[in-house]
Amino acid sequence: MQVSVESDGGLKRRMKVQVPAERVDQEVDSRLRDLGRKAKLPGFRPGKVPFKVMRQQYGDQVRAEVINEVVRSTWSEALEQESLRPAGGPEINEVHSKPGEELEYEASFEIYPEIELESIAGETVERPKVEITEDDVDAMLENLRSQHADWKVVERGAEEGDQVRLDFEGRIDGEVFEGGSGEDVSIELGAGRLLKDFEEGLKGAKAGDDLTLKVNFPEDYGSEDLAGKQAEFSVKVHEVQEKDLPELNDEFCEKFGITEGGVDKLREEVKDNMGRELDQTVRGQVKEAVMEKLLAKHEVDVPQAMVDQEIESLKQDTMQRMGIQDPSQAPELPNDMFQEQASRRVKLGLLMGEVIKKHELKPEEPHITKVLERLTAGQPNGEEMAKQYRANPQAMQQIQSMALEEQVVDALLGEVEIKDVEKGFRDVMNFQQ
Repeated sequence: MQVSVESDGGLKRRMKVQVPAERVDQEVDSRLRDLGRKAKLPGFRPGKVPFKVMRQQYGDQVRAEVINEVVRSTWSEALEQESLRPAGGPEINEVHSKPGEELEYEASFEIYPEIELESIAGETVERPKVEITEDDVDAMLENLRSQHADWKVVERGAEEGDQVRLDFEGRIDGEVFEGGSGEDVSIELGAGRLLKDFEEGLKGAKAGDDLTLKVNFPEDYGSEDLAGKQAEFSVKVHEVQEKDLPELNDEFCEKFGITEGGVDKLREEVKDNMGRELDQTVRGQVKEAVMEKLLAKHEVDVPQAMVDQEIESLKQDTMQRMGIQDPSQAPELPNDMFQEQASRRVKLGLLMGEVIKKHELKPEEPHITKVLERLTAGQPNGEEMAKQYRANPQAMQQIQSMALEEQVVDALLGEVEIKDVEKGFRDVMNFQQ
């Protein structure tokens, strides 16, 4: 077998493979003879069909099958022979094969980049140092009360924090635009779910009011058809409601499974949960910071095939967050929307792979145990959940990957200087009361 490889620019390679005719022809003849022992054709006894007739009847079909298999097997052999690491499958083209002649084909593909890992020694990574105060716990309890609030109809004008039930219809240059109308819609003022001009225009509105609101869409608005334009909304207000917060008492505590200890016990559990969430957030921020240091040290060409695969994964994640189960019902999501994020993920994955090789890392039991502890923390049946995870090979594969990723982060943190910076809980958690 003869192999030649040419660069097609960057990570792209074009490989030509020539396979001796005997390898294909002998396999075709062998299969035709095996088939002839079982074949049943009119005018011939079973298993007695002449080889010439078998070749005429089945030769092209069998030859096509053999060529496909030989191309697949020689592709792998050629890669090994040339010491190439493909990033994704090949595009096979220009396949030529006739009886008695060499099989020739060309494969186009990308290879993994050669990466020389640079040290991040001397870099500084900030780590938030946070103390959870009683004020932080109070704010979280108020947030919980707000989440479990009822809505009570009021006759006054709408204020920040109220909910307004209304119909609306928007027009641009006198024409109704797609997505600009709604009936019996409830809007919480101050939640930031609608444009600021719209929410501001509703303040002071009462049930029965008919309003005309002028709303300016920002220049960077998600829809190009609306960006930078002014719309006029006709609004009919049906009802204004204010939040009716539940009392912080034993009945409220029972909503969270606390039947003994009352508010003091709830505060204790809330603070514990805040601590777990804080630890996870700090860990994530430190990880992000050290990964940024790693990325900044390296210029890496990334295989587009891997980027394309990552783009598809990001699209699936986006659809799941949108609650779309049926892909046919999903909006068209352009690849450009995910190109930068996908490229970053692929680059980071390649660099992390190099760190793993450098430090000869493998998932270690202490790290696996820590991952399981975090996944089951706060659960009443945490130990049983951990056993179920361990009994599930697919789940354990993901957990081992998480553990290995943490070991990569630990290895990188061992190279840098860690600077503790005092911060407030709400600053770190981006928590809004």
